[in-house]
Amino acid sequence: MSYQKRTALALASALAGTVVLMAAPAAHATVVDVDYKCKTPIGDKSAVSPIDIKSVKSGGGYRLTMSFQKGVSSSPVELGKGAMSPSAVIEVGGADQGQLQVSGPPNSAAIPANTPIKISDLSGTYTPKKSGKVDFTAGVLTIKALGTTTTCTPSNNPGPSLQLDVTAAGNPQTTPDDSGGQLPKTGPLDSAVALGTLGGTVLLTGAAGVLWLTRRGQGAVGR
Repeated sequence: MSYQKRTALALASALAGTVVLMAAPAAHATVVDVDYKCKTPIGDKSAVSPIDIKSVKSGGGYRLTMSFQKGVSSSPVELGKGAMSPSAVIEVGGADQGQLQVSGPPNSAAIPANTPIKISDLSGTYTPKKSGKVDFTAGVLTIKALGTTTTCTPSNNPGPSLQLDVTAAGNPQTTPDDSGGQLPKTGPLDSAVALGTLGGTVLLTGAAGVLWLTRRGQGAVGR
């Protein structure tokens, strides 16, 4: 194999390693048990449901989907198809602070009386206002049915179901340098990406130098 081919293969391998580093996941999700205490028209009820929150990048934000793996509360009478409408709050913490309202479609099938109400997936769009690691935690759940409202509040201080590393549009994380300029903040993942990129740059520079020297050598032979 010629020297030029060996150099090209080494360069391609380094660049591939850099791409793998840059593609490292920037999200962490987990299923969290949430102990809901519900205020209903017929008295207090409670139920524990594992909550899962997933995200999909959507333009300058993220489409979040909150899923309930078990039913919450119940009704003393049957709820016909489309009689129940759920919504909830997702608490936003960490680098950004606030609340995200999520909602879902009415029940697609009748819910028998005295049966745990299965909540459909609830969705909403989150647009970062600040950059950094942001946590998303299940908040208050609201169920509207037959003209009544049931409010279910987490009572066990659940942990986040999702953490995202986000960048706000036009508001990158920065820290001042000694000369009064701005330098981007980096975390462990950012450092790894920067290291991988630097490695690729060094190899590119080295390859360019070798090729330049090779051409110089060929020119000298020609003379």
